[in-house]
Amino acid sequence: MTAAPDGDRAVAARAVETWVAEACAAEGVTSALGARPGEYVVQLPGEHKLRTTVSLLLGDHGLSLSAFVVRHPDENEAGLHRWLLRRNTKLRQVAFAVDGSGDVFLVGRLPLVGVTTHTLDDVMGEMLGVADSSFDELLSLGFAASIRREWAWRTSRGESTSNLEAFRHLVRHEPVPDPRTIPGG
Repeated sequence: MTAAPDGDRAVAARAVETWVAEACAAEGVTSALGARPGEYVVQLPGEHKLRTTVSLLLGDHGLSLSAFVVRHPDENEAGLHRWLLRRNTKLRQVAFAVDGSGDVFLVGRLPLVGVTTHTLDDVMGEMLGVADSSFDELLSLGFAASIRREWAWRTSRGESTSNLEAFRHLVRHEPVPDPRTIPGG
């Protein structure tokens, strides 16, 4: 496969640079050059997932986007993967993927001729929206025991569970486990 014309790559690079500069003018958005040539790393603020870091890598044929969502699940890996596959059927420009370590990412690709500030705004908005809206569900599916242990540890010490409220359903109908009786607790 031959590389796209240099003009396409230059136009795409200008679009990425413009989008990154405009996005960084928004509150809470930061960026940096990545470690690889043609890479930009943008951090987007969220509500459930407090920060989504997206790598935008401009190559010879297109722009690839990648954002870490959650690490390899501690439990219920098959259930979490089923959820990811079902969710992928509803996504337009991005998809969930799992790397060799089992960590969950969102990925997307645009051809060079499709890289405009408008398409970048659209795909980055979807990437942030999906990462943020899926985060609590993914934690519930893959880390329920860890969340229960954390809840138990905090309540046993009279500490706040306010940032765990999204997971109250995981402890509501079950006795809170004693962290000393849970393997790894």
